[in-house]
Amino acid sequence: MEKSLSHAPQGAHARRAYLGGLLLAIGGAVLFSTKAVVAKLLYRYHIDAVTLIAFRMLFSLPVFAAVAVWQMRSGPPLSVSDRWRLVGMGLIGYYLSSFLDFLGLQYISVGLERLILFLTPTFVLLMTTVFLRRHISRKQWLALLISYCGIVLVFLHDLKGGASNVALGSMLVLGSAASYAVYLLLSGEMVKRLGALRLVAYAMCVSSVACIAQFFLLRPASLLIQPAPVYWLSLVNGILCTVMPVFMTMIAVARIGAGTASQAGMIGPVSTLFLGALVLGESITPWQLAGTTLVLAGIYQLSKNK
Repeated sequence: MEKSLSHAPQGAHARRAYLGGLLLAIGGAVLFSTKAVVAKLLYRYHIDAVTLIAFRMLFSLPVFAAVAVWQMRSGPPLSVSDRWRLVGMGLIGYYLSSFLDFLGLQYISVGLERLILFLTPTFVLLMTTVFLRRHISRKQWLALLISYCGIVLVFLHDLKGGASNVALGSMLVLGSAASYAVYLLLSGEMVKRLGALRLVAYAMCVSSVACIAQFFLLRPASLLIQPAPVYWLSLVNGILCTVMPVFMTMIAVARIGAGTASQAGMIGPVSTLFLGALVLGESITPWQLAGTTLVLAGIYQLSKNK
């Protein structure tokens, strides 16, 4: 009797920890997806992607730099080869990926953007097949086919709607998803040695410096003077849509595992679709809902096959 009573609080504590991790994963996915909506709001003030991403990183860099310094003091020093790998990963995974994403958002809806980015796991799978010669099962091929059918459905719908440069915007965001997939492949071995927190903090610092340097190379410093809403929206973009989702997702993975956290992240495209309608006035059509359902079904099936 005493033994069963002692196990009850432990079970309740584990349950609370699991639910807390699940809520963190969902919250992180929603916040990270919200950056597309915030970007659309910022574009209304006639700033371009170079300026937008520079402001985003100006607000997020102090937080990532503080974490990087803390990790630098508490962890062992990096080897020269690891430093170069981190530079490359920061440039590919966060700088290039973010830049292509924000460029593409100038031409396509937030719903289509989020669906395309959600194909990142399929790119990882295809890359491991091509470069690492790993076998793809029939179920995985079916999951890929379902996901890409959903993207094609939403893409054709947006083309019919007369959206300008939809093809260009879609290709840019597709490039963003592909570059982030390369980052995930490269980070697999390093995250085991350095830890997720240290790896992300260092990579984000590299990306932030690159984005800010790009701004000063390509744009006059006078563009730093913007209306007050640009600063407030950039603060939201940098802290709520960048810093917080990164750490929330990391804590969630530690509590509930990467598989469950990735499945909880499926709420991202759905939340973006409805936030786009609520905040930006973008329409939600049956075609978009059908495409979103197909993409989510394919990714869910893919996650079950891992």
